Amino acid sequence: MQFYRQLGQINALTFDLDDTLYDNHPVIVRAEQAMFDWLAQLLPASMVISRDDWQRLKQQLAAVDSSLSHDVSAWRYEALKINFMQLGWRLKDAELAARQGLDLVLVERNKVDVPAETHRVLALLSAKVPLVGITNGNVDPQQIGLADYFSAIYQAGRDGLAKPKADLFTSAINHLNIPAEQILHVGDHLYTDVFGAKQHGLQACWYNDQQRVLTTEKVTCLPDIEISALAELLPLIK
Repeated sequence: MQFYRQLGQINALTFDLDDTLYDNHPVIVRAEQAMFDWLAQLLPASMVISRDDWQRLKQQLAAVDSSLSHDVSAWRYEALKINFMQLGWRLKDAELAARQGLDLVLVERNKVDVPAETHRVLALLSAKVPLVGITNGNVDPQQIGLADYFSAIYQAGRDGLAKPKADLFTSAINHLNIPAEQILHVGDHLYTDVFGAKQHGLQACWYNDQQRVLTTEKVTCLPDIEISALAELLPLIK
């Protein structure tokens, strides 16, 4: 545990989900592979989009409609739909296939291995102070067994613009109905979580379980505290 500022009173916690409460990287790799496997079954090999072209298509769409980058499900759906239409499919057929592809990805995306330690820590914390989840991702907290620890969960796209924009932080503050400076936000990302939290008046805890070195990172602002294990939060909550 490393303190960069003296912590103030903590009467609530907000949590990022992906890569803070569980390892999200293998989940996304598996979900993305499932999509490409499905495309390979659906289309002739010569028509299956490459991974590089897929990324280019997504970036082109976001350049035209920046709101897509704040809703990862809508972004994937639109990219699939446009891909099919570029292959000559009719709009109705492209929309139907894009929905099928997104649904398939979401099934895999919600196969998350949440560590027992995460459940233990969240159960202890939620018995002391209210917890709120705020995520830029599209995981279903109910499906992965985390929803009951939180009094509310706000998700980019559905509930507003992605972190570090104000929307999700503001929703959490309003829901908790306590001053922002009495809330500690916990997240792994130095920009979306730490900068976002500090920008909107919350205290910020950087969850660093990958042995990253702060002095070698692109840092917009310092967190108040750095931890490498969620259990380090327990003594902070009276």
